[in-house]
Amino acid sequence: MVFIRKATTGDVDQIVQTLCKAFIEDAFINYLIRQDGKKEQGFKIFFEKILTESSLPYHEVLISDKCEGAALWIPSEHVKMSLWKQILLLPSMIKATGMRGVNRMLACADELNKFHPREKHYYLYFIGVDPEYRKQGIASALLKPVLERCDLEGCGAYLENTNPDNYAFYERHAFQIVREIIVGKHAPPLWAMWRYPQG
Repeated sequence: MVFIRKATTGDVDQIVQTLCKAFIEDAFINYLIRQDGKKEQGFKIFFEKILTESSLPYHEVLISDKCEGAALWIPSEHVKMSLWKQILLLPSMIKATGMRGVNRMLACADELNKFHPREKHYYLYFIGVDPEYRKQGIASALLKPVLERCDLEGCGAYLENTNPDNYAFYERHAFQIVREIIVGKHAPPLWAMWRYPQG
């Protein structure tokens, strides 16, 4: 059995490390993050800022017992970031993407916002499991508490899948593809997936 708990600020470093390992080969994240000698640093800054600024404040970050996996959820009312917060995050994003990547990051955020559902839901911003611990039920365990809450509250769940190999996993949890999203000329595709409440 996989033990799942809510993350605290004391878990930040471990979560960032796990997400970096989980996404280091992901085509879409690599499209956003700088690809020079500071790539590793860029990954760390990217996930640290997403975690501390966009997810952890809403107490919806779930981790497995030893942080082999993490899921960053955001309630729909907190998904859209204020312009002021975006400005404050810009220096960090420049470090993560490099100067030439900032436009890619901003265009990505703008495009994803166009298609983001407006009805009440929980947004799965990121879910990642350390490659050494995959296929042990950790990802499913990370989804379960919030999906059960969605069913109780009668609201949806939403994510953007960056990897077609993950279709079957999400479909087993009742997510359905609703559209393909292309955020830029050379960007790998994303697939928006929606889950209606079950039961």
